[in-house]
Formats: sequence, C-alpha cells, structure tokens
Amino acid sequence: MLAIDHIVIAAKNPEKAAERFAQDHGVTITEGGKHTSWGTYNYLAFFRNDCYIEWLGIFDEATAARADNPLVHLLFQRLAEGQEGPIQYALRTQDMDDAVENLKQAGMPYTGPIPGSRSRPDGSLLEWQMLFPEAEMEILPFLIEWSDGSNTPEDSGLINNKTIRKLAVPVTDLNTFSAIYQITFNDHIAHLENADLQHSKDVRYIIT
Repeated sequence: MLAIDHIVIAAKNPEKAAERFAQDHGVTITEGGKHTSWGTYNYLAFFRNDCYIEWLGIFDEATAARADNPLVHLLFQRLAEGQEGPIQYALRTQDMDDAVENLKQAGMPYTGPIPGSRSRPDGSLLEWQMLFPEAEMEILPFLIEWSDGSNTPEDSGLINNKTIRKLAVPVTDLNTFSAIYQITFNDHIAHLENADLQHSKDVRYIIT
C-alpha cells in the first residue's frame, strides 16, 4: 500500500518559510541539505506518522534550469513566476518496479525512475528514486522509494508529535488516478498506509 511521503512547498527562502510555519504550528524544523546535481536545497518538518513537509528552494539557477527532473522544472517555473506555496506531493512505495510495470500496462507515459541523493548535515548520504506519471491536464504526484525505506531522521527529537492526518488534493479524473496509483476512492477519500488522501478543489493538509 502507498503512503503519503511528503508535501513539497516552493520557497524562495526555504529556511525563513519553514521558520514561519514552525512558529505558526508549534513544530520543530531542520535543515535538509543540498541536491547539488539539481541546484536545490531544502528544510524539513517531520511528523510521527512517517511523513514530512519539504520547503524546497534553488541555490544554483543555472543547474536547476538544466536539471532532468520534472519536480525541479516545476519549482523553477513557479519561482520564476513569483509563486510560492505547495506545488507537489509524493506518495511512497516499497516496490518501484511494480509501479513502473503498472504504468506500462496501463499505457501511461512517465519519466523515471530518476535517482536522487543528498548529503545530510551530518555528512551521511541519503538516496532515493522518483517516478513521475504524466498527464496533459494536471500535475500528478510522483512516487518515491527510499533506499532505507523512508526518510526518517536519526535524531528522534526532530520528529514532531503531530501527524498529517489528511491531504486534500485536486484530481481531474478519479478513475485514471486510481489506476495509476492502484488505490481506491470511496466518497472521494482513499485510505493510504499512514493518512487519508481526499479529493478536493484545492491543496490542503490537516495537521493534528
């Protein structure tokens, strides 16, 4: 079963944006690190139901502009337009090969899997791969598989004693969406491994 992995928030200054969120919601944030091959960097807020919020920004525009990553393309475009806020979310899988095979059988175009990595502030290496289903009319969430199973900080003090209980997102075609991600919606809600995904007009997340 898929899980909600993280919500991506475009930010010109990820540190300041994360700090504002921390003050508003009473949560702890932490520096993530740099993705040197993409020219991006992030700050993070982890939650106890094994998901997190990522504030993603650009430190090297030239590198970001030529990156072969749809998420970085989207980030570059939104920040160039002066737009900040939620732009994407990731669903976590433990079987990327199965996800790829499902897209092939469904005849759905996709990009990836794209390998990713970054150095944590302590110098350790975090690795993952990303898969981007493609649709003409909307931006679909990407699938992510972590080399260690999930992106969990070694310092348990960085995990906030709160959960992202529900993520509400716009979906143009529920049937196609369900086929892509092999999930079922009942009354516009899909129960994932760690939270609920709800069909909505706008992107919203409920923290409790």
